[in-house]
Amino acid sequence: MSRISEEQVKHVAHLARLAVTEEEVTKFTKQLDAIITFAEQLNELDTDNVEPTTHVLKMRNIMRKDVAEKGLPVEEVLKNAPDHQAGQVRVPTILE
Repeated sequence: MSRISEEQVKHVAHLARLAVTEEEVTKFTKQLDAIITFAEQLNELDTDNVEPTTHVLKMRNIMRKDVAEKGLPVEEVLKNAPDHQAGQVRVPTILE
């Protein structure tokens, strides 16, 4: 028995603003049913002693302390700016 109907496929296509032919509806119904069948096989697995994970590899972020440091001198920052004034980079006006 199919777990998804052609009407449901048409409804989802409509919500996604997709134009699908009757042939595509039949094809997608079969494909989605196969996907659902495969996903339901995962329910048969015993996962009681499996710790939830967000990634298959053990990963962690190593963050440095947020310490304020002295930046570059203003003159050095502005030396490559094509146009600057009063210690700030000037850019073309885009709004009136």
